[in-house]
Amino acid sequence: QVQLLESGGGSVQAGGSLRLSCVLSKYTGSNNCMGWFRQAPGKEREGVAFRAPDGSTTYTDSVRGRFILSKDNNARNTVLLQMNSLKPEDTAMYYCAARRGPCYRDVSVYNYWGQGTQVTVSS
Repeated sequence: QVQLLESGGGSVQAGGSLRLSCVLSKYTGSNNCMGWFRQAPGKEREGVAFRAPDGSTTYTDSVRGRFILSKDNNARNTVLLQMNSLKPEDTAMYYCAARRGPCYRDVSVYNYWGQGTQVTVSS
């Protein structure tokens, strides 16, 4: 059974950094998109960063220049989300998601989801 395993959340002061990791396990395919969504209390889940099958990355405007999504070259099907210059408005539950094919911001097209990891940024 395909699983997404996340790690790396926590609490940090504004201006600090965190790194999230997501492993797509028991997945034998290729040509997959891996991305991160986040959901704050009372808000809809929003796409944050995506890594397309060709390795290109896209970011939502609010995190561009602060977050970096990369592939972990030491581990198969693993992506890392480096979050720098964190702001209180980045506080949310962060979810890793994956699908076969291109990336989209629509949550409904993602087949696989992680359990979520909490990120809390205090002012």
